Amino acid sequence: MAGAIASRMSFSSLKRKQPKTFTVRIVTMDAEMEFNCEVLDHDVSKEEPVTFHFLAKFYPENAEEELVQEITQHLFFLQVKKQILDEKIYCPPEASVLLASYAVQAKYGDYDPSVHKRGFLAQEELLPKRVINLYQMTPEMWEERITAWYAEHRGRARDEAEMEYLKIAQDLEMYGVNYFTIRNKKGTELLLGVDALGLHIYDPENRLTPKISFPWNEIRNISYSDKEFTIKPLDKKIDVFKFNSSKLRVNKLILQLCIGNHDLFMRRRKADSLEVQQMKAQAREEKARKQMERQRLAREKQMREEAERTRDELERRLLQMKEEATMANEALMRSEETADLLAEKAQITEEEAKLLAQKAAEAEQEMQRIKATAIRTEEEKRLMEQKVLEAEVLALKMAEESERRAKEADQLKQDLQEAREAERRAKQKLLEITTKPAYPPMNPLPAPLPPDMASFNLVGDSLSFDFKDTDMKRLSMEIEKEKVEYMEKSKHLQEQLNELKTEIEALRLKERETALDMLHSESSDRGGGGSKHSTIKKPQAQGRRPICI
Repeated sequence: MAGAIASRMSFSSLKRKQPKTFTVRIVTMDAEMEFNCEVLDHDVSKEEPVTFHFLAKFYPENAEEELVQEITQHLFFLQVKKQILDEKIYCPPEASVLLASYAVQAKYGDYDPSVHKRGFLAQEELLPKRVINLYQMTPEMWEERITAWYAEHRGRARDEAEMEYLKIAQDLEMYGVNYFTIRNKKGTELLLGVDALGLHIYDPENRLTPKISFPWNEIRNISYSDKEFTIKPLDKKIDVFKFNSSKLRVNKLILQLCIGNHDLFMRRRKADSLEVQQMKAQAREEKARKQMERQRLAREKQMREEAERTRDELERRLLQMKEEATMANEALMRSEETADLLAEKAQITEEEAKLLAQKAAEAEQEMQRIKATAIRTEEEKRLMEQKVLEAEVLALKMAEESERRAKEADQLKQDLQEAREAERRAKQKLLEITTKPAYPPMNPLPAPLPPDMASFNLVGDSLSFDFKDTDMKRLSMEIEKEKVEYMEKSKHLQEQLNELKTEIEALRLKERETALDMLHSESSDRGGGGSKHSTIKKPQAQGRRPICI
């Protein structure tokens, strides 16, 4: 299968005269080739360098089955992607967003919010201009919706993302169809579409739904005479279809496409040749090897992430323990200072109590001395009684003050004992923190891979293809299982597309709709009936006959 690639060619000499030899230099992403060739008198641009596009001429019915080699798949993906962006293949808006997300996955790999920040798709061409102009949405809004689906494709390799892109694109109505302008017997202008399934006749205003289709297995003969082209159906009851093209060269091109597509159509419905079977087997082995390599890398990445998380957790716990130790030291220092202050205050209170007791004793002695003194006169007696009364009041006050000071001293002693107890607990907690192990025991490393997983060897130099009944039954069961998985996946994909379509429908600008947009909307409302792909769903005729040219 030819690939889609734009190669830049540098010409050492190229003139209009017959024929000239020049050097062609082809530069691709994988290799650089240079060779000499001749060019006849063609209408080639005089500008240098001249760019040629090497494109696939015949499209596969099922890209997943027919594109065996990865490089072929990649180049064909580039061709289909460019045709969709150039609007040569019509694609609905919601499907365009989904295809864009797979294209981003193929180019950038898994989505990483720290790397793929807002605006990283600003310079990428991902959507057809028709789709962008059809809605009142900013580039940031389109990027947000593409990124939302892009994030769901995590874990897909480049080849897997490209294949998902092609599996969606091959279901589009205009995929793989070559259109030619023709006229019927009445002179009415029509379009002839040639693709992998057969021939289709379209109205010039509607390239999505054919008016009539001729599957390859229902065509008996195709021929042309001058500008007249004839299609004879296998069923002789159906009238022969004839049309005229504009040039004889167009008829030759149509016939070449018919022969090639018919040959591939019949070949696909036969058992693969030995060479193709070997290629597919090698491709499956290579895919299995890459899958194992990806799984190994994923395991290593997971182990590295777990080790980093464990390291971060240990660092966090170590920092927390350091903070706790610092706080315990500070609490201990504050407790020691408080204990010293309380001890000093208790000592001062005791000294004051002793001084008050001494003064009370002196006052008592003075009172006794005054009572014993003989008072000669009444005045002296009255004065003495007054002094005795005052001395008694003073002694009472001093006794109360002494008692209060004694109680305060007892309270200070109790506080001192509590402070010392708090100091003892703080020291004990600090001792427990400092003696605790800094690192918890690590989990044992995962067991190494078994020896038979260390390498992948291709066993056997040749392949045997002796199919038996049991093999055919097992193959049928595998195909049925893949079919069920594909139907479930298609249902989920359709639900996603419908959800996106509903979400952006409010922003749609009806006045900017093209004819193809309106035709596609009408076809969707009718349930998609009449598509050219309905032919592949029909049971094929049992009697297949090769084309007679």
